[in-house]
Amino acid sequence: MNDNKITKKFSIIQRAKSFVHAGRGLYVFFKSTHNAWVHVCIFLLIIIASIFFKITKTEWILVLIVSSIVFISEAFNTAIEIDMDLTSPTYHPYAKDTKDVAAGAVLLASVLAVVVGLIIFVPYVFN
Repeated sequence: MNDNKITKKFSIIQRAKSFVHAGRGLYVFFKSTHNAWVHVCIFLLIIIASIFFKITKTEWILVLIVSSIVFISEAFNTAIEIDMDLTSPTYHPYAKDTKDVAAGAVLLASVLAVVVGLIIFVPYVFN
């Protein structure tokens, strides 16, 4: 055990502040990420379709999970882009690779969401 380590006591105020910081992070995400608004619009359409077709509880869970994965991956992508812009303000091939890989993760999440959406909604459309 490390004797130099300082143990912090639980603080309701510190926990509340962490929620404020997280809320600010979401504000920065939605303010600075145009693709987030595209995802919001698509998500709202999916919610409307889910209500219209009266999808099952399991299908709702899947829709919410894959939609969350898209938003979470986009948020991480935005955080990585912000960091790369700060730490590598001039062009660097590794910074470009980092941004491209993060964007690729969003693409993978989006493809997953589309595939799950097709599996769920195509049968409803054709029945």
